[in-house]
Amino acid sequence: MTGGAGFIGSHLVDRLVERGSSVTVVDSLASGKREYLNPAARLYQLDVRSADLKRVVAEARPALVFHLAAQMSVAVSARAPMLDADININGTLNLLEAVRTLPDTTRPRVVFASSGGAVYGEPQSLPVSEQHVSRPASPYGASKCAGEVYLGTYRAVYGLEYSIMRLANVYGPRQDPHGEAGVVAIFGKAMIAGEPIRIFGDGTDERDYVYVSDVVDAFLAAGERGGPTAYNIGSGKGTSTGDMARLLARLTGYRKDPTMAPARAGDIRKIRLDVSKAGRELGWSPKVGLEEGLARTVEYLRASQASGGTFRPA
Repeated sequence: MTGGAGFIGSHLVDRLVERGSSVTVVDSLASGKREYLNPAARLYQLDVRSADLKRVVAEARPALVFHLAAQMSVAVSARAPMLDADININGTLNLLEAVRTLPDTTRPRVVFASSGGAVYGEPQSLPVSEQHVSRPASPYGASKCAGEVYLGTYRAVYGLEYSIMRLANVYGPRQDPHGEAGVVAIFGKAMIAGEPIRIFGDGTDERDYVYVSDVVDAFLAAGERGGPTAYNIGSGKGTSTGDMARLLARLTGYRKDPTMAPARAGDIRKIRLDVSKAGRELGWSPKVGLEEGLARTVEYLRASQASGGTFRPA
């Protein structure tokens, strides 16, 4: 697995270990945290673009590859599109080449973490199905689209099998509250600390929020029975940033008004995903409702703040 010490990846590693799987993780720890990684997993601290990746994959001989390592911020991609492309396109190609060079009889399938918002751009209709045209409005979306295209090409040319997970806005314990992505973690941490929060735009923009354990369920289902296609993974519901802030304020007892700021370049206005295909083909559906998921996340953030640093449980 690449990115296994990150937010989603570390939860996926935990579940794989619980199931008795042997897990090898490649993570540069640029954003992932060693403390999040299950000690039963073997860690190679390595950038996904490294020439050493081919050796690591050859040694691990994986039955399945989960590719989660990425530059994940739309805002960073807008400021540094070449960096975004280097990590997300060249890093993905480097992994695919490492997998391609394995013997045909042992070549694993790749389950790729894509974006259920950025690849579509501003949707023409809601909810958005996998058949919606890809019109990315950010370099991040473009780089994720490129990864998807390369997967299809590697299957056509080299017979490499894959599944694509187009993720909605994932939230939950271990999400980084210090970066530019992850509004739930950013708002939740600030509210618990009594600090101001900032909303970009007018607060009416909508996102599809899905809890991290549901996303892990989807990855595992795709690993077992996913086909060479894309699957939307979300709640199927839209929640505005303003409503999200109000829900978190109620859970944390926060009383301050948010600061409003101009909308950011590359951010889409409204999106929610049609997840019926994942239901039909993977037998997957989200189980954790928004208020329950937010309550779990706030509980985790409180415990993390009380511990004075990185808090692994959950």
